[in-house]
Parts: sequence; structure tokens; C-alpha cells
Amino acid sequence: MEIIIFNSAEEVFEEAASRVVRLIKKKKNAVLGLATGRTMEGVYRHLIKAYQAGEVDFSSVTTFNLDEYLGLQPDDPRCFRAYMERNFFSKVNLDPSRTFIPNSLPQDIDEEGQRYEALIKKKGGIDLQLLGLGRDGHIGFNEPSSSLAARTRVKTLTDETLLDNFGSLKGPRFALTMGIGTIMEAREIILLALGEKKARAVAQMVEGPITASCPASVLQLHPVVRIIIDQPAASLLQQKSYYLWVWRHKQEVEKLSWPRKERVKKE
Repeated sequence: MEIIIFNSAEEVFEEAASRVVRLIKKKKNAVLGLATGRTMEGVYRHLIKAYQAGEVDFSSVTTFNLDEYLGLQPDDPRCFRAYMERNFFSKVNLDPSRTFIPNSLPQDIDEEGQRYEALIKKKGGIDLQLLGLGRDGHIGFNEPSSSLAARTRVKTLTDETLLDNFGSLKGPRFALTMGIGTIMEAREIILLALGEKKARAVAQMVEGPITASCPASVLQLHPVVRIIIDQPAASLLQQKSYYLWVWRHKQEVEKLSWPRKERVKKE
């Protein structure tokens, strides 16, 4: 894991968005795994700004969203399809035929999960997956006790998740979500977390044991994960000073490979 700590939320948003832009510049037909929530709105705002400035072209990009509530009509403003249209899709040049989100009203829930998995594979897998973090350590809608090997399937949402997302217990109780096994197949993962309320989950994810009680802790096993957080979210990390030191001196480490590269060129 690479732990990147900033002083402000805006710096977190900008860093995440800049990494998405760099990926698309390298690979025009990149496949992005997208997430929703208040934190992601900041990332999408910076991506829209980059698009408007002519810094990035989304026309060949494919996207897969992590999850969708079940039982909502497609035009319900609570749907994640509606969220994505409001906050991102309608403001950049993404091809609508390349944007995929689980069906909120599938004829068969199990078949919908299998269809989504097959579609991800058909498109070549996810290059970069964006993730938020629940206060209980969930990623996607993989609540505590979720299998660390699960695929896309239906999950029952906890009261805490409903309160966080809707401010009451009257929201949709079920959702179709990518499983942790699906998420872990992404070639790169970026997880964002902001605020003191996320500090306990961040500490458990980064420095605690790998356990289904904190689903995000499985990210310790992924080869390319970047945890981008603000100071309050980092407040309970025991090795915080070390993570800050590593980030500040990262360029110095990268320079260590330059002399060898020059020697190879000369030879």
C-alpha cells in the first residue's frame, strides 16, 4: 500500500483525478471502475475541469460502476445511474454505450451479477478502480462479514450505511455490488477517505489484520493500491510519520534508478 496524506480534501480530489487523467493519456481505451458518494463528487469535479481544459479525452474510455440499489426505477434520483449522470457522465464526452452500471430492476438478480462479471471480463478487466470507504470498513456495498472472495451479488445494507447514505432507515435495503474478489482483480486501486469519522476504518484497513470484519483490509494483499486521505482520516495511523516521510521523499527514491537506466542506454 502507498499511503498519501494531504492537508485538505481538495488536494485529495486533485491527486486522485490527476492519476485518472495520466492513465487515460497512456491508455486511451482505459477501463475505469467508478464509485459514488460525496467524496467522489470532488474527484469528478476535477475530472470535468480537466476535460473542459482539453487535458483529457474520455471518448474511448469504458466505465463500470461498483454498485446499484435494487428496486429503484431508473429515473429515481437516488439511483447511481442518476448520480453519475448528474455528477459526471453528462459533463464529459463519455460514450453512453461504454458506461455500465448494474440493473436496479433485474429480472433475475443472480443472473444480473453473472452478466456484469462477464461484461467486465469481455472489456478486458478494470485498469483503475476508485473506491470510497465506509465507517465500518466496507468497500462497494461489501459490508462487514462479506466474503473476501465474493463476486458481484446482492447485499443487505446495514442501518449505519442507510443512515450515512440517506439520513434515515427508509432508503433501499438491498444493492447489487461488485464483490471483493471482483474489486481485487483491478490492475490498480485508489481508495479515498476524508474526515475524522473515517479514521478508525482507515487505521484498521492499513495497519490492522486482514479480516472480513473490515472488508477494506483485504487491500493489503493487492500489489498496486494507493490510499489517498486527509489529515483527520489519518489521525489514528500509528505509522503516520513514516507514510508522510515516504511520500515527501518519493522522487528521491525514483532517482536511484536513473543512473542505471543511463548506463543501459550507453551500453
